Amino acid sequence: MPTKFFSQLRSSDLLTTQDWGSEKLKKLAEQLLSYRAPINFLGLDDDEDDENGEARAGGVSSSYGIPEETAKLIHHLPPDLGKKKAAVLICLFHDEAGNLRVLLTRRANSLSSHSGEVALPGGKRDEEDANNAETALREAQEEIGLDSSVVRVVTYLEPFLSKHLLRVTPVVAVLLDRSKLSLTPNSGEVDAIFDAPLEMFLKEQNYRCEEREWMGLAYRVHYFDYNANSQKYLIWGLTASILIRCATIIYMRSPEFGLSPEFVPITNHIPA
Repeated sequence: MPTKFFSQLRSSDLLTTQDWGSEKLKKLAEQLLSYRAPINFLGLDDDEDDENGEARAGGVSSSYGIPEETAKLIHHLPPDLGKKKAAVLICLFHDEAGNLRVLLTRRANSLSSHSGEVALPGGKRDEEDANNAETALREAQEEIGLDSSVVRVVTYLEPFLSKHLLRVTPVVAVLLDRSKLSLTPNSGEVDAIFDAPLEMFLKEQNYRCEEREWMGLAYRVHYFDYNANSQKYLIWGLTASILIRCATIIYMRSPEFGLSPEFVPITNHIPA
């Protein structure tokens, strides 16, 4: 992928010349292709353009996750803020009932950090990666065996900051054909692969939170309890925050549980 691929992506005939599998998926892609994340006060990433310690095996996990734009409210910013980079993949698809779902993983219990926690596929950016999309797709292939040819990247969301100042960019992609999806967890990194309805991250059901403060900034740690295939999962922290933001953009409404203080600075930014 070219380094600044969003200008090319948005100026191309991607919507009209490519097969999206269904009209519903095409409309979702059109909505997301038009999304412009606000230009961050830390500056553009090196694969963005004017239009637009925790990253180890098995995804990016953190008890803390806020939109990077919110960090400008902190009076004394650390000098290394946003220098460490990672990307995660938000892989979306429609189930048989037409509901939007997202792929998730549970980190292997053998990992030394954040073992057993739920995460989006992703990880630390390598020097060889041309952009955040390449990082997210490479990590998804390594962790769950996702073939990049069955998905199509359509946008990035705002970067998020983890507890240790890792700059995490959510890369949103759509799954073109569920029948071609074949996933195999890397046992050294991932214990389980599952999916969850995206809309659940706007609902009060099975939701709770904790009020906390970091460097003088008020924020919430979000928790969602979820059952799938007789397994219980806790989706929380950075992963939950990213999915709340993604669901807010796609469904164009606020969560039932109210707006968290860390999302206030980007609340008025909606899809173009």
